[in-house]
Amino acid sequence: MSYTTRITVGGAFDDVVETTTDALADEGFGVLCDIDVTEKFAAKLDVDFRDYRILGACNPPLAKEGIDAEPALGALLPCNVAVYADGDDVVVAAVDPEKLVSVTENPDLDGVSEDVAERFDRVLATVEEAY
Repeated sequence: MSYTTRITVGGAFDDVVETTTDALADEGFGVLCDIDVTEKFAAKLDVDFRDYRILGACNPPLAKEGIDAEPALGALLPCNVAVYADGDDVVVAAVDPEKLVSVTENPDLDGVSEDVAERFDRVLATVEEAY
């Protein structure tokens, strides 16, 4: 069972991160956190690790709608988008919001998760078209 929707592109890593962040903004998502996994692993584990960033994306109106329907939903937010090097390529992997909220078994979240999924599909299409 896949828990992400992902694409693979041939751009420079930092450019793909910037394009992804811009595409998220175009779909109403702010990046609440940007975790540089490479940097954290180097600092905490003293290891070299491939370029890897986790973007915590949030669309406030959709988050509010979801939390109104399921108050504990905040434990599953924000929606993460991973951007990481894979050889000479860069992978952009967005969490599948429909699979994510399915654990709540709350059908009131179906509309929100479908909306987020459609927006993430457009984000990935935008990034893919850029490369």
